[in-house]
Amino acid sequence: MPPPRSSLLDRAPIVGKLNTRLQGAWDSGWLKPIELEPDWLWRKAAKGFGLDDERGGRNDEDVADFRERLSVLCQSINAEARLNPIGQSFAYGQLVRAIRQRLELGRMWRADPAIPNTPLAKPIIIIGQMRSGTTRIHRLLAADPAHTATRFCDSWHPVPTKPDLRPVWSGMALFWARRLNPWIDTIHPFGASQYDEELGWLASALDHSAYEAQWHIPSYTAFSEARSAAPVYREFARILRTDANHHGNAGQPRVMKVPQFAEDLEKLLARFPGASLVICRRNDDDVLRSSVSMVANQMAMQSDSVDPDWIEGEWQRKLALREARLSKALSHHDGAIAEASFDALGADWLGEIRRIYSALQIELSDEAVRAMERQMQRSESSPHLAHREQLDKINAS
Repeated sequence: MPPPRSSLLDRAPIVGKLNTRLQGAWDSGWLKPIELEPDWLWRKAAKGFGLDDERGGRNDEDVADFRERLSVLCQSINAEARLNPIGQSFAYGQLVRAIRQRLELGRMWRADPAIPNTPLAKPIIIIGQMRSGTTRIHRLLAADPAHTATRFCDSWHPVPTKPDLRPVWSGMALFWARRLNPWIDTIHPFGASQYDEELGWLASALDHSAYEAQWHIPSYTAFSEARSAAPVYREFARILRTDANHHGNAGQPRVMKVPQFAEDLEKLLARFPGASLVICRRNDDDVLRSSVSMVANQMAMQSDSVDPDWIEGEWQRKLALREARLSKALSHHDGAIAEASFDALGADWLGEIRRIYSALQIELSDEAVRAMERQMQRSESSPHLAHREQLDKINAS
């Protein structure tokens, strides 16, 4: 069980100790300070790679987009994020990983151009604000043996390996994440090999969604929101096709979900025309409250200067933006659409699933129902169930 959470900005005692030790190591010269500068990060990540690897499988626009995103993101982090030593270390690790994975993927695609062009079955895409029930719907639909989905480890480590050690790497990362943030599984239940959202693939293309939920980077968010997301989703599609090729499941409908999809649905559907959509709905106030809790939890570990009021205002704006862009994109979509209610799912999950399958005109087999029942049984012991209780106590204090 996680410890009590008395404030949105609570963090584990180990965070303060580790911050002190990191800062001391930098001050004494035992460790070299981190430089969150594009050229420095690129040199760290690109050892052993060539320029051809950056271009593998990508056009000029995609190459330039990543480089510009990296430059603006670094500027925003350095000017606005006010990261503590842990936050700086996390930023370094995430950005170096994004660059290195990009080069690794480019090298693979250059060697075998057919991989990022693997034909796919039309996906089923879960669309909704974060905290609106997208994870529950996603995991129920992914439990259907007729479908496939993306493992957490493959989302954050998209380069296939032999032997496949990605579950081990992700398991180790989650172990340390839980030490540093004991509430992480109440915010979102994780598992190294569990089906999860494709947020890592967006992060690898430097879309803002994974980073704005951790760091105070309003100028980068504004830059990315105003910029075409087409290069991001071209990279996303190449990674998805690579993952399907590696696992041999390209012929099964992929159940996908990232809350950012609501903001970028037009560009996402340009990559996957005719996809089936499940639109998740929940009370706006509950969505906002839970979103603020999640973002504050992530930011508090990485910065000593976090303003919950700013987070609330920013996520009110974000939720409105996503809803507006979602409505516009749906008006042009000609594929199947189902709507899912958070409350209805809680009251009668199987009835809601039957309604979704009917709207999408797909068969709900007895085998699928049994698999979903097992998924629901596992979720009954999930730490995630404690999140609402945490928020009620925080609000009452």
